[in-house]
Amino acid sequence: MKMMRRIMSNIFFTTGLMMGFLSLRYMLDSNLSIERPGLQHAHGESNRSADNSSQTIRILCWIMTNPKNLESRTKHIKETWAKRCNIVLYMSSVKTDFPTVQLNVSEGRENLYWKTIRAFQYIYQHHLDEADWFLKADDDTFVVVENLRYILSKYDTEKPLYLGRRFSPFIRQGYMSGGAGYVLSKEALRRFIKGFDTGECTHFSNIEDMALGKCMETMKVEPADSRDVRGRQTFHSFPPDHYVIKKLPRPRPWFLLYDYYTPVEGPNCCSDFAVSFHYIQADQMYFLEYLTYYLRPFGYKYRFNPDKKMEYNATTMFT
Repeated sequence: MKMMRRIMSNIFFTTGLMMGFLSLRYMLDSNLSIERPGLQHAHGESNRSADNSSQTIRILCWIMTNPKNLESRTKHIKETWAKRCNIVLYMSSVKTDFPTVQLNVSEGRENLYWKTIRAFQYIYQHHLDEADWFLKADDDTFVVVENLRYILSKYDTEKPLYLGRRFSPFIRQGYMSGGAGYVLSKEALRRFIKGFDTGECTHFSNIEDMALGKCMETMKVEPADSRDVRGRQTFHSFPPDHYVIKKLPRPRPWFLLYDYYTPVEGPNCCSDFAVSFHYIQADQMYFLEYLTYYLRPFGYKYRFNPDKKMEYNATTMFT
């Protein structure tokens, strides 16, 4: 039964993803004739300059994992997107030759925030000056590191900022979804550590992402907007098929109700420069790797210039 569920899950994922891509292609083909001039990405001097700028961004990626997931999940991250980080750390409760960093924590969902606290403390002590930005990701999250570098190139790591998929409930300024991954600037990391040193931040909840968001708010770390110039999301808490396939009218699922910004379903949900997707199984890591880095229509050009400012719906779900 377990094998059958896994097979069916992969079939639904692949079918949904391909339907999403076909829907997106249909929409693009039908709108191509009315696309405003200049929105397709020209490979000119300004874009080469932006590319060069983003390449200087040093990202430390730390992966939340545990001993029993190393073979089934974590090694597939190691073989795919993690190679594009400047530094990669696999945080666990046990030291192994994988290699993993042993943190003084026990495993279990009730200890996820403790693991996060200990991981950032370890990074602050051993790697603070070796990176500009610090990404936390789960061991079933797929990340396009180049797109993350591009987004981060527009921000100053010496300012107290963090980025991700912004949720609204529970915290006044919102917080970043843990599954989609989130990124702390160097100054945000300093303030997070200071918060626990001074007692301004505490382990008041087992809900890792929300609890970290509360510490960010307490330490006056601002949630930066990670959406693209068209207002489309770049960090995603679920696989692509949960977003790119337009659904029939229905009550919105919780992960869309939680969104800080008014959500969009269908092909316009997600940025061309998406950064992350969560709940990605091992074989799906390689599938997304192929689609991201190898599959291209002949003569492909970017749909729009990511540096061109545009008007978009900036409304939020909550006030």
